[in-house]
Amino acid sequence: MRDPQRDNQTQVTEFLILGFSNYPNLKILVFVVFLCIYLVTLMGNLIILLLTCTDSRLHKPMYFFLSNLALLDICFTSDTLPKMLIISLTENKAISFLGCMTQLYLILSFTSVEFFLLTAMAYDRYVAICNPLRYSVIMNKRVCVLLAAASWMSGFLCVLPHILFTSSSSFCDHNEINHFFCDLQILLKLSCSDISIVATLLLTLNLCLALACFQLTLTSYVFIGSTILKIHSAEGRRKAFSTCSSHLTVVMIYSGAVLFVYMRPISMDVRPEDKVFGALYNAVIPMLNPIIYSLRNKDVKDALMKNTRGKIG
Repeated sequence: MRDPQRDNQTQVTEFLILGFSNYPNLKILVFVVFLCIYLVTLMGNLIILLLTCTDSRLHKPMYFFLSNLALLDICFTSDTLPKMLIISLTENKAISFLGCMTQLYLILSFTSVEFFLLTAMAYDRYVAICNPLRYSVIMNKRVCVLLAAASWMSGFLCVLPHILFTSSSSFCDHNEINHFFCDLQILLKLSCSDISIVATLLLTLNLCLALACFQLTLTSYVFIGSTILKIHSAEGRRKAFSTCSSHLTVVMIYSGAVLFVYMRPISMDVRPEDKVFGALYNAVIPMLNPIIYSLRNKDVKDALMKNTRGKIG
C-alpha cells in the first residue's frame, strides 16, 4: 500500500555536499591542500604508468599490476577531488541525483577493484617467492591480463546491488551530505525508505568481500613468510622481503582505512574523524602508493634515474 504522507513529500532531485564547510576559515587551506594532493597523485601515478610502459626492465608481472594500480588511483581521485575543489573554491555544493549516484558507483567500484588488484598482487608475490623456478610459466602474460581484467570486472559488478538499491530508494526533504563525496552510509541514512534489511545485507556483502580478499592476501603472506624464513642467506632474505614490503604496507594502510569507513554502523553520525579517514583512502593513499613503490623498489628507482638522466642529457 502506498504511503500518502510519503507521496506528499518532495522527492530530492539534487544533493548538497557540505565538505568541510563547518570550518569556513579553513576554506582556502582546504582547497590548497586538496589541490596539492591531487596534482601530486596525478604526477606520481602518471610517472609510474610511463615508466612501466617504456622501460623494458619493468615489463614484468609485478609492474604490470602496479601500472593497473596507478591507473586505478588516477581514476579514484579524479572521481572525488575535482568536485571537492569546486566546493571549496566556489561554495557550489550542489550535485544532481544522477551525478551523485554515478560518483557513488565509481567510488564503490574503484574501492572493490583495488581490493581485488591488491589480492592479485599478493598472489604474484607468492608465486615469485615460493615458486621462483616456475614464476615465468605460471605468471605469463595471459594469466596477468586475465587477473587484471577479472579484478576490474569483479569490482564493477559486485557493487551493482549497492547502487541499484540506493538509486531506487526514496529521498524526501533532507538532501545534505555531511561529507566531501556521495557516501553510501550517509545516503542510506537520508533515505525515507525502509532500508534496515537491505542495509544489513549490503554491510554483510561489504564485509564478506573485504575479508575474503584480506584472507587470501594473508594466506599468501603466511606462505611467503614461511619460505623467507627458510632462506639461509641474510642477503637473500632481505631481497625476498624487499619485494613484498611495499605491497604489504599498502595493503595494511588501505584495508584499515576502508574497513573503518565502511564497516561502521549506519546509525552513527558523521564525525570529523570519518572525514579524515575518507580523505585518507580517497586522496592520501592514492598519492602515497607511487611514493611507497618507487622509494622501496630498486627497479623503479633505476628506471626513474635512467629516464631523468636521459632527459637532462
